[in-house]
Amino acid sequence: MALHARDKISRRSWLLAGLTVPLFRAWAEPLLRVTSDGDNLHVAAPQLHFLTGRPLARLKDGNIVVFLSQLTLFRDDRVTVIRRKPERITVSYDLWEERFQVGMAVDRRSAARLSMEETEAWCLENLAISALGLETQRPFWLRFELRAASEKEVSAVAGDTGISIRSLIEMFSRRAGADEERWALNAGPLRLGDLPRTAGRRTRNG
Repeated sequence: MALHARDKISRRSWLLAGLTVPLFRAWAEPLLRVTSDGDNLHVAAPQLHFLTGRPLARLKDGNIVVFLSQLTLFRDDRVTVIRRKPERITVSYDLWEERFQVGMAVDRRSAARLSMEETEAWCLENLAISALGLETQRPFWLRFELRAASEKEVSAVAGDTGISIRSLIEMFSRRAGADEERWALNAGPLRLGDLPRTAGRRTRNG
């Protein structure tokens, strides 16, 4: 009987293991989705929420919050950088309407009267990096980075002559502080020929 009981437990364990594997794979799926419009790569991350914690508290106190973002293309398993595309994103909050306004300094885009979820989605949907020069079947990797900027960093990237792309890139090369609001998502290996095609977006190279 003891042997039969162990056999039943073993079979039950295997059944539970079989049910667990698909769930684990679902949880482990990459958060960063990449599409192509033919000339540029676009990203989406529905599970990423950055208007939370201190940035959200500052917005609801009437402050403007600046986020710095960067898209980086790599080949050779994230060793060789193909190109980078930084962006400065400014978010404000209307206390009366309870709606957000957002603008991009490099690509000069803006939107107003958005909900929190719409603002987060808009920010990622309007980021793009050029796919020019990528071979159709050669693997590449893409990294999306986002961080809430301090007042000192905002001053460093915005001057009388406009936005300093070099300063933006240098900030992402520095190690993040322990209390810094920062997110990084990776996707790859990807192949340009395998990516879903996105129609109807304005062509931008960068």
